[in-house]
Amino acid sequence: MPPSRCPVAPAYPADPTPPVPETLAYSFTLPAALSSPALARATARHVLRTHGLTDMLDPALQAVGELTAVACQFTESVNYYLTLRYRFSALRVIAYDSHPRHTSPHLATACDTRRRAALRLLACVCRACDGTWGFGEAREPGGGTRMWATLPRVSAAAYGLDRAG
Repeated sequence: MPPSRCPVAPAYPADPTPPVPETLAYSFTLPAALSSPALARATARHVLRTHGLTDMLDPALQAVGELTAVACQFTESVNYYLTLRYRFSALRVIAYDSHPRHTSPHLATACDTRRRAALRLLACVCRACDGTWGFGEAREPGGGTRMWATLPRVSAAAYGLDRAG
């Protein structure tokens, strides 16, 4: 019997189109380590600059930092997952950790209270940017918890500007 050969992979030419906001779609698996939120912020900074979203760097990096720090705190795994997407003139930052929803209502309430308190600064940033945030059960096969922040570009670009002047 002759040896089987691997099929030849089709050649796809590199897309010469420069990155634009609408093509921002990145996902990362990060170790649940104290250094990961800083790594996530540095990576997000580079990605946002590359896609021309420097006008919303401050609130976006704050959201990335808060979500990844809380994911590191809560995950029961050695890693967690971060995704950055830009769609419909808004940046969506999502972190997934492996901490499952509790079946006991008392434990679920206590855990949600603890997570909400840890995300207090994120809530302030989202409110200042007319964005949204939240958390809930992850719909992925592995389960766990999904946390997110959505930041509209126009209001995020105005974040921190002196509105009185």
